This record gives sequence, structure tokens and C-alpha cells, in this order.
Amino acid sequence: MAHWFHRNPLKATAPVSFNFYGVAGSPAANKICNDLRTTRARLLEMFTDITCNPEIMKNATDAYFSLLQGFIVPLDGTTQENKMRFIQNFKWTDTLQGNTPSAQQDAVFELVSMAFNVAIWYTKFASRLAGKENISEAEAKDVHRSLKVAAGIFKNLKEAHIPRLITPAEKGRDLEPRVIDAYIIQCQAEAQEVTIARAIELKHNATLVAALAFETANFYQKADHTLNTLEPECSSKWRKYLQLKQHFYMAYVSSSLHNKDYYKLGYSRAEALCKDYRQTKGPGSTAKPSEQLFFLKLGGLIKMTLEKCQRENGFIYFHKVPAEAPQLDMKASYGLAEPVPFELPPLSEQCTPEVYATFDLTKGAKNDKAKPKEEEVKPVKEPDLKPQKDTGCIIS
Repeated sequence: MAHWFHRNPLKATAPVSFNFYGVAGSPAANKICNDLRTTRARLLEMFTDITCNPEIMKNATDAYFSLLQGFIVPLDGTTQENKMRFIQNFKWTDTLQGNTPSAQQDAVFELVSMAFNVAIWYTKFASRLAGKENISEAEAKDVHRSLKVAAGIFKNLKEAHIPRLITPAEKGRDLEPRVIDAYIIQCQAEAQEVTIARAIELKHNATLVAALAFETANFYQKADHTLNTLEPECSSKWRKYLQLKQHFYMAYVSSSLHNKDYYKLGYSRAEALCKDYRQTKGPGSTAKPSEQLFFLKLGGLIKMTLEKCQRENGFIYFHKVPAEAPQLDMKASYGLAEPVPFELPPLSEQCTPEVYATFDLTKGAKNDKAKPKEEEVKPVKEPDLKPQKDTGCIIS
């Protein structure tokens, strides 16, 4: 399953010092600022550390977010905005917009941008783990769960945190509904692919597997349609990937319809889209599904199943094969992937009302004449992982 999944690049960000000279009026307040800087830097390092796993990522995420919430949630016993929320400017690039950053002086913007990157990391971890040779059942479960965790993070950001932004997301940026919806749906569809591969390996009931493949194909179609109004230069490659996955799984479903022509049409479309996808320029790593034994084996499985059905029909049942595929009404009874609910960690014990009261915004004006120069947002150097030999054993 190496290079089976398309992945957009990680978001990049400018360094943040959290040096609030004069404003942080106590040793405890200064310690919070120092810890914010170090936990943020640590979390950013984890995004490109190939030894990082979900447990390490969760610990790094919780360490930073527990402190960052001290600049977001009210700590003075009122319902008013936290006075520290708008003190620091944050810059982030977007997964589809190259190295052009967006900036907001808002701790909520930092929260949703960093959490978005955490979700992207989970999808990349799942892809990397799925690319291992002879992946174990436990590792396959980790792939499945990581994709559902990513979907849960995206969903939580969309519903609970992005609406709180003072400045709405620009069109085509990560935090706007079309983009984040596409990520949610793609994560669910890919998690269901793991279930399908497992079910095929265990020779589960073909009708049940076909129903799940049908639901998965529909997910990919929905994700593709969600992106159809984005600018082609930033979305075409991603959409080609979603389209080829849709046709690939519809080809599997077609084998259960006993329709050879429709099978050939669906699978040939997927093969053509594989080539088209690889030739399309755009952000993200290029998947190579047409070279994977999973793709080739499933094509052979579809053909073998179809020929068996036609042979039995020709000798036994004599049913007329329909010229066109009928409209399907297939509902999967198992295997549908639901996002794992995401919750922020509890507020750090360092962030007390007493310490909060020692932050004095009126004493920050003296630094206005000595503003530091603009920090450059450098692209994230992601590890260049060479795929291992693909044995075709998707899940043991």
C-alpha cells in the first residue's frame, strides 16, 4: 500500500517567541511564555520526525494546547474575551496555496492552524505505516484509527473553533468549509479502504464488501464535488486522486452486477485517471496506485469474480445481462468509518486567575518602536521516505 494515498503538504509557520516584555509581570507569567515557545517548537519538530508516533504526537499536542488555552478561555471570572487572545501575531501557510502565508493576530487562529497540521500529520502517519512491507494486523488498526482521529480533528475545528475566528477564512484556504469538508470525507473514505482490504483478505461476504465499496466510492465522489468550485491550479491534482479512487471502487461494485462492460468501463476509467493524476501538477505528494499490487490484484479479483458469474449464468441460470448498470441502493451494514471525537486537553495548571492577573497589556506599548523584523515562513522540509517493496499483502 506504499504510495496508495495522496497527501497534501504540511502547513508552514513563522517562528513565535512569545516575548511579551513588560506585559508578563511575574516570574510565573514569564514561565508560561517560555513554555509556550518551547512546547510550540517541540510540536513543530514532531511533524517531520519519522520516529514520532500517535502517543508522542498526542503528548506534544496536549503540552502546547493546554498552555495556549490560557490565552483563549476566560480566566477572570467573566464571559469576556481573554485579554491575551489578540496580543500575538501568527503566520501560517495553507496546504493548497504554496508558500503564501495568512496572518492573524489571534490565538484562536493559532489553535486551529496548529490542530489542522496535527490532523494532516495523522494522515501522513497512516500513509507511511500503510506503506510498510508485511504490515501487521495491529499496524493496520493503527492506520484505520489514525485516519478516523484526523477526521475527528478536522470535524471539531469546523464545528467548534473556526466559527470563533474574527477574520473569516479566505476562499481556497485550509479553514474554509469546502477544503476542510473534503479532508473530513477523504479521511473517512480511506479508513473504509482499510476495512475493505481486510474484508477481502478474510473472504467476507461479497455482498457486504460490495456495499462498503459502494459507500466508499460515494464518499470519494462527494469529496471531489466539494472541491469542484476551487481554483483548478490548486485542486486539480487532489481531485484526480479522489476521482480515480471513486472509479476504482465502483469497478469492484460492478463485478457484483454481472456486467462485464460496466466493469471494464469503471476499471479502465480508474486506470486512465491514474496516468492523468500522475501527470497533473499541483501541491502534495504523488500517489502511485496503478503500480501497487493492491490495485492490480483487485483488478484481477474483479475480473475473476465476473467471469465466474458469467460462466455460471451461461450454464445454469440463463439470466439476461443488463446493457447498463442499474441504479444501486446499497447500504453498508458494517465498516463505515466515523470520526473519532476530538477534545482539547484541560487547561494547564500554570494558567491560574492569579497568574493571569499579572499580565498587564498597558505596559506593552514601550516596545512599539522596536518591533522585530518580519519572520520568514519557510516551507516544511518533510522526510523523503522511500517506499518499501509492495508485497500486495495489504493487511495480514
